[in-house]
Amino acid sequence: MAIPNRKSLIPSTFYEHARHNRRGLYWLTPVVVLVLYLCVMGAFIWLQRLQSDSVMFVTIDQETRQQRLLMVVAALSLVIVFSLLALWRYTRIRTQAESALIAETGFRRAMENSMSTGMRVFDMQGRIAYVNPAFCRMIGWNEADLIGRTAPFPYWLPGRHDHHREVLAQLLSGRTPSSGLEIEAQRRDGSRFTARMYVSPLRDPNGEQIGWMTSMTDITEPKRIREALTAAHERFMTVLEGLDDAISVVADTPEGLELLFANRTYRRLFGAQASGHAELLGGRLGRFTDETMELYSQSAQRWFEVHHRMLAWTDSRRVRLQVARDITERRKHEEALRVQQEKAQLTSRLTTMGEMASSLAHELNQPLTAISNYNMAAAAMLKSGKARTETLLEALEKASAQAERAGKIISRIREFVKRSEPRRQAVALARILENAVSFADIDARKRQIDIEQNLPDPLPEVLADPILIEQVLLNLLKNGVEAMEQSEYRTLHLTVTDQDPQVEIAVIDRGHGLRNPERLFEPFYSTKSEGLGMGLNICRTIIESHHGRLWASANPEGGTIFRFTLPKAPPRPKTDETTEEQYA
Repeated sequence: MAIPNRKSLIPSTFYEHARHNRRGLYWLTPVVVLVLYLCVMGAFIWLQRLQSDSVMFVTIDQETRQQRLLMVVAALSLVIVFSLLALWRYTRIRTQAESALIAETGFRRAMENSMSTGMRVFDMQGRIAYVNPAFCRMIGWNEADLIGRTAPFPYWLPGRHDHHREVLAQLLSGRTPSSGLEIEAQRRDGSRFTARMYVSPLRDPNGEQIGWMTSMTDITEPKRIREALTAAHERFMTVLEGLDDAISVVADTPEGLELLFANRTYRRLFGAQASGHAELLGGRLGRFTDETMELYSQSAQRWFEVHHRMLAWTDSRRVRLQVARDITERRKHEEALRVQQEKAQLTSRLTTMGEMASSLAHELNQPLTAISNYNMAAAAMLKSGKARTETLLEALEKASAQAERAGKIISRIREFVKRSEPRRQAVALARILENAVSFADIDARKRQIDIEQNLPDPLPEVLADPILIEQVLLNLLKNGVEAMEQSEYRTLHLTVTDQDPQVEIAVIDRGHGLRNPERLFEPFYSTKSEGLGMGLNICRTIIESHHGRLWASANPEGGTIFRFTLPKAPPRPKTDETTEEQYA
């Protein structure tokens, strides 16, 4: 049978109770066997005396006496054998019970020793009656150093004994909360830790309380992690609350949107309702998409750049995170910049037309002079009375053709210099090239330079604003003509290459070349003494607004090559019978 711990101060009520239950018949069997043995020996001696002294045995023959004696001995032997068998059976049952008790005690002891929770027992007087190995490992003191100790205990914090005595008094009075107590203790090496202690009464089999059982768990690391997470959460919430962006999280429910989180900026703009989030969804309600949109809020009277993302909430629900950045001021600046760019583009076109004024005057003078001459000839024929219908009709038709030519020139100039909103559309590249080259050819003929075009067949359509692209191409052609004014080579090349999904347009001259290519597109930088330095910068801005690229490189044969790209227009359906828009 298991022996109780000698160091335990708790009365061994459990072991005494077990011993009392099992010890009831221990003495009976050996006593019965001993009595029977004494009876057999006494009967044997008594019979021997009767044999020699009794008259009864004198008359009985020797054989009869011997039989009676054997019968008595056999009966007594049977009784002894039966008693021994009963004793063997009882011993076997007792041995099995003790083995089961030892195994159970060993199993419970193994469980107790393998626990990471420190177990400690106080008796009713507040002395330590029992500690398990986990408690010893937790505080660094041995079992022999703790059993029988009274307050102050060696693991109490120096200078805080009064607090520990209050906790001990609370424990012994049974007033500890069911949620446990958080206490601090000191290990033998001087290090400190935080533990959570739970207390329950320890009772004997009769229900009488004999002490207090406490369990302690080291929560130093979990507490540190919890405090770190709390601090991180506070910092994160401080950052979210301090952001100028309106951040909100909502969940889709059958009743509508449920607002789960909103920072201070959102609450200031839209209140503590989900209506602001719904207003900025931009038609994404019911769709789980991650998009960025620019939307105008009627309730806040502001423009917002809204970032939308789906994420898993703390309860595993799919929710919508929305970050709305106020871009009202940015939109105002962009609009002001757009107006300034339009003014700069218009100024550039007017400057170009001003530089070409004399050439345009000469170009218009030719058809006007021809019209005047044809009209004078027709009038002279009519006055002479010898006018023939065929001759007169021919003169009038030529005058009409020259008037149409002059009208086209004037219309083209008006379209080029007028202020209009940029409009990207699918246009024929051939029309853009024709108009730009016709303008540049006026100055080129004046300088005795030919413009040679190398075009693929057929020319694709591009997605562009035709007036702005004409301005870019005319500027590049005009720069090339001016650069070749002193060159012996008198041909300016215009090359178009189809590089699906883009079209590359190159203006190749053999002029004086590039002096500072890295500064070529800087504002107010010009190689011309009378130039403003804005032409190429405006051209690059226009091309980039069309999702293209403008760059320059040295011509291996001398001079400069300017290239820019434009996106090709998507192919039109074969069933589309719409005609090309006329804009010239």
